[in-house]
Amino acid sequence: MKAIVNAKIIMTNHVLEHKALLFDDKIKDIVNIEKFNTSMENNKYGELEIIDAKGNYLSPGFIDLHIHGSGGKDTMDGSIESLKIISSIIAKNGVTGFLPTTMTMDKEKIYKALESIRSGMKFEMEGAKILGAHMEGPFINQIYKGAQKEDYIIEPDYEFIKPYEDVIKIITLAPEKDTNFNFIRTVKKNTDIVLSIGHSNATYEEAMSSIENGISHATHLFNAMSPLNHRKPGIVGAAFKSHISCELIADKIHVHPGVFQILIDIKGSNKIILITDSMRAGCMKDGVSELGGQKVIVKNNSARLEDGTLAGSILTLNRAVKNIVENTNLKIYEAVSLVSLNAAKEINLDSRKGSIERGKDADLVIFDEDFCVKRTIVEGKNVFADNNIGR
Repeated sequence: MKAIVNAKIIMTNHVLEHKALLFDDKIKDIVNIEKFNTSMENNKYGELEIIDAKGNYLSPGFIDLHIHGSGGKDTMDGSIESLKIISSIIAKNGVTGFLPTTMTMDKEKIYKALESIRSGMKFEMEGAKILGAHMEGPFINQIYKGAQKEDYIIEPDYEFIKPYEDVIKIITLAPEKDTNFNFIRTVKKNTDIVLSIGHSNATYEEAMSSIENGISHATHLFNAMSPLNHRKPGIVGAAFKSHISCELIADKIHVHPGVFQILIDIKGSNKIILITDSMRAGCMKDGVSELGGQKVIVKNNSARLEDGTLAGSILTLNRAVKNIVENTNLKIYEAVSLVSLNAAKEINLDSRKGSIERGKDADLVIFDEDFCVKRTIVEGKNVFADNNIGR
C-alpha cells in the first residue's frame, strides 16, 4: 500500500487539506493526518510507501476522450508501439486514460488502427491506459471536413463499425448524411457507443432531430460545424438548447477564451468535457508534421494544414484546465471535473474512474499552482514523476 501526504486533495465539490490518501491499485481511504501519523507510529499499515506532495494539488487522473497523437506518433500509425509512446508522453501531462482517435482514411487503415487499439486495451501501458477508441469519421460532411481527407468520406454504415463494437466508445458523424437516422438508431439499439455530432453541416432542425434519435455528444463544439446565427441556429444552437455533452478545445486558438464562460453559463459545467484533439506534433518542437497523410505546419502553438486550416491541436490537458481556471469563474475542483468525472461519465466509467472516492481506481495526479504535473499514477502504479516530488 502507498500513501500521499501534504496534498490539497481535489474532491468533486471541495478541496481537502491535512489528510492522507491511502491506496494500492484502488483508493482505500482518506484519513486525518493526525490519525495517519498515529497509525504509522503504531505500525498499523506495515510497510508503506509515502509520497510527499509538498503542498501541491492531488487530483483525479485526467481522461482525454479525443486525441490523435503526441510525441511524434499517431493513432493512424496502426501500431501498438505508437500507442505506447503516446501513452507515455501524455501521462507527463496528467492523463491516466484516453481514447486514441482515428481519422477519415481508407477502411483498411481505420481497421488497422482499431485493431491496435483493441490490443492496447489489453496491454499494460507504461503510461496512460487505453480505454477504447474514438472514431472520428469517415461518416462526415465534406463541407466541414476540416483536416479530414475528403477522398475517404462515406455515408454512415453500421456494417463498417460492427466488427469493432467492443472497442469503439465514441463515433463522430454528420447526422444529415444518415438517411432517416437509420445508422444512429441501429447503433443506439445494439451498442453502448456514444454518438457525437461533428464535422457536420446539419441545420438546427436536423441537429435537434438527430439528438432526439440518439446523438448525445458534440465533437469539439464550435469547430467544424454549422455555427450559431440568429436566423440559422445550426449545430451550436442545438447544442445550447439540448441536453448533450460538449467537447471543448480550450487552447484559446480553436475557441476564443471569452467564449469559455458563455458556454459554461449556457450548458453548465457538468456538460462540458475538455479534450486536446492533439495530433502527432503534440509535446514536440515547432516544424513540419503530418495528420491523416496531409502536411501540417506547427508554429506559434497551433497546427495547420498548408492552406491555413487548423489541423487538430498541440494542447495538453493540464494546460486546458489552466486556461479554463484563468478565463472563467470555475473553482479548481469544478475545472478538474471537466477532464475527469465528466469524461468518465460520458463513456460509462464513472463507477471506477473520474473522482477520488474509496473503491475507485487509484488514477491520481499531483500538480502545482501553475498546473505543471509532478506525478501521475495509473491504477496505483507510478507512471511519471519529476525530480521534485520524492517519497
